[in-house]
Amino acid sequence: MAKESMKAREVKRAKLCAKYAEKRKALKEAGDYAALDKLPKNSSPVRMHNRCSITGRPKGYMRVFGISRIQFREMASNGLIPGVRKASW
Repeated sequence: MAKESMKAREVKRAKLCAKYAEKRKALKEAGDYAALDKLPKNSSPVRMHNRCSITGRPKGYMRVFGISRIQFREMASNGLIPGVRKASW
């Protein structure tokens, strides 16, 4: 389980990223990198980190499902993910 403070930091970054998305796009098209540099650093989408939507785990993230490998395995074993059958794990 991830710390609540780490989850909150990611939420804050996501809000900043959404807030400045249009402005960043316009500045990039104009080629004004000096103004782009003055925007908050956490407003860049590169600084976002993928986390499991259930546990908040940052490692072993499966982008297609939006969860970590551990949660994927548990959910597949319980039959919660359609089309996935237990093989040899």
